[in-house]
Formats: sequence, structure tokens, C-alpha cells
Amino acid sequence: MSINRVIISGNLTRDPELRQTAGGLPVLGFGVAVNDRRKNNQTGEWEDYPNFVDCTMFGTRAEAVSRFLAKGMKVAIDGRLRYSSWEKDGQRRSKLEVIVDEIEVMVRREGQTQAQPQQSLADTVPMQQQAQAAPQWSAQAAYAAATQPELYDEEVPF
Repeated sequence: MSINRVIISGNLTRDPELRQTAGGLPVLGFGVAVNDRRKNNQTGEWEDYPNFVDCTMFGTRAEAVSRFLAKGMKVAIDGRLRYSSWEKDGQRRSKLEVIVDEIEVMVRREGQTQAQPQQSLADTVPMQQQAQAAPQWSAQAAYAAATQPELYDEEVPF
């Protein structure tokens, strides 16, 4: 048995790029920068070293999510690794990417010093309404929707 699961949290390095396969399947591509903290042996200080991860998402959710994401946003991603190789200009090339299953925007609420995970982009709009509502939403609207509280303390039944 083997397990292929990846969870990363970082900032989008570029605006997402939405394409379609020859069969019409939406494909969303974007990059995420994830910091690795290491101690510098010369100075003794801790330093952040960025790792750049290519991410790909497929299907109608990819199309809806593409309208919410923008460069610089902090996201949490759950997915799996995929290795691809091809030949270009006589050179063999390869890459390791994350195939995204779930994505969440992580934003700061007023008064907080650290980012807290918010609702999933897929949960922002019910699944049956995503195709209709998503074209009217922007990254700013997604940010505003994610910062609104979903549940108040007085609504909790215990």
C-alpha cells in the first residue's frame, strides 16, 4: 500500500491561468510559494528559503475557483503529487506538481496577527450554483465573503 497525499500552505506566486483540454475540460494552473525555515550556519540566524510548487486543478470547480484566486493570496491546499516528463527542443524535461483536491483561502480578520483557515472556496457558493454565480465574483468578493463569520456563538446548540 502507498499513500500519495500533500498538504501545503503558502502564497500564490502568480494569477491562476485557466485553460481547457481538447475535450473541453477546464484546467487551472497556479504556483504556490512555501517557505522552508533553516538556520544559517554562518550567522546563526533562522532564515526562510522559498520553495515554489506548481499546482493544477481540474473540472468545473477549477473554473469557479479561478475567479476567486489572485497573486499573493495565502492558500491551504490538499492534493496529491504527480510526476510528468516530456521532451522539448530535444531536451528531456520533467516536473513534480500537486494535483489539487481541496483549496482554502487563508485570510486575516481584524485584530488577528496570524492567518486563520477560513471556509473552502467550494463552500462559498453551493455546488449547484457555482457555475451560475462564479462569473459574477472576483478575488475581492471572495476575500470579503471569506472574512464574514459563518456562525455566531449564540447559534451553537451547546
